[in-house]
Amino acid sequence: MGQVVLHVDLDQFIAAVEVLRRPDLAGKPVIVGGRGDATERAVVSTASYEARAHGVGSGMPLRIAMRKCPDAVLLPVDHAAYDAASAGVLDTLRSLEWGGVPVLVEVLGWDEAFLGPGPGHGDLGDPAAFAQDVRDVVLERTRLRSGVGVGDNKLQAKLATGFAKQRVDGALAREAGAGGHEPGPDGQLRGSGVYRITHETWAAEMGHRPTDALWGIGAKTAKRLSGLGIETVADLGAAEAEGLAGAIGPTTGPWLRRIGRGVDTSPVDPSPWVARGHGHEETFQQDLVEWTDIVAATRRLCVACLADVIAEGRPVTRVEIKVRLKPFFTVTRGHKLPEPTLDASRLAEEAVALLERVEKDRPIRLIGVRLEMAPPPGGY
Repeated sequence: MGQVVLHVDLDQFIAAVEVLRRPDLAGKPVIVGGRGDATERAVVSTASYEARAHGVGSGMPLRIAMRKCPDAVLLPVDHAAYDAASAGVLDTLRSLEWGGVPVLVEVLGWDEAFLGPGPGHGDLGDPAAFAQDVRDVVLERTRLRSGVGVGDNKLQAKLATGFAKQRVDGALAREAGAGGHEPGPDGQLRGSGVYRITHETWAAEMGHRPTDALWGIGAKTAKRLSGLGIETVADLGAAEAEGLAGAIGPTTGPWLRRIGRGVDTSPVDPSPWVARGHGHEETFQQDLVEWTDIVAATRRLCVACLADVIAEGRPVTRVEIKVRLKPFFTVTRGHKLPEPTLDASRLAEEAVALLERVEKDRPIRLIGVRLEMAPPPGGY
């Protein structure tokens, strides 16, 4: 057997944590965002499936979300609770063995991680059966549900998880005749909690889908590919590497062709995540219009970022700002420093200087500051 990778993705993680804290919320529409006040400017961090059924989604302004689902329970974000729940899940994953050796765990975020067999492993058995075991153990120890994708590489596993968690509407479920689960091209049931994509099933599973169905391709890249006559994953996989290199770039172009063919050679890397920078942003309940207020807010955010950077012990190499103008137009500006520094005054001046490259005649509803750091010894 060649490489096999699992991707574990917790189900509606933040909402699920809140339901564990308040079991009376089970089965009710739950929205988590901001300080839990729909009159304030804030967006949805997550919504339970019951709220999603009303059209509520992550990133939606809270006031709009509550209009769509007025009976929803609106809760404030509690980062500490989610950190603790995530740590419990990751500890559980790291305790597992596959093929007689501890698994490798590559953390992607609060609620997802790749799993791979460790060095010197023995017989891996049925990867799909092990994936179900992973789901069962995580649920037993943390009371959190998950979907697990299985693939011959990380790309395939990541995409498979989407099918593992896929929910189909009633009409499609009845048409499928599969108890609410849509069958895939090889007979697997989507939405069943575990799903597998392999080199052999790649074309049938992904070939007809639009290019932005691939992990790593967003709307802008898909539009560029469309301009080249590349609409589907199959089109991308069949494109000439030289043509993509010339049109999109010598590195990105061939990489896009590889993922169009379901190819990903990156290993499961259990190395601890190392931050490249720290950022803070603030959405203002009332738009800032006075320049002195805008400058003061930028300096304050820069100080907060610097505190996080100093804790890392690495100097700043680049300063970036994000500004959201009224009504909802966002711009970013950045500047690489001539030499690394931890000087608070200089960094604040750099951030304020970037404001000069933003329109001054429009009210500002959000400002963000990010400080990028020098790499640690040995690099990332």
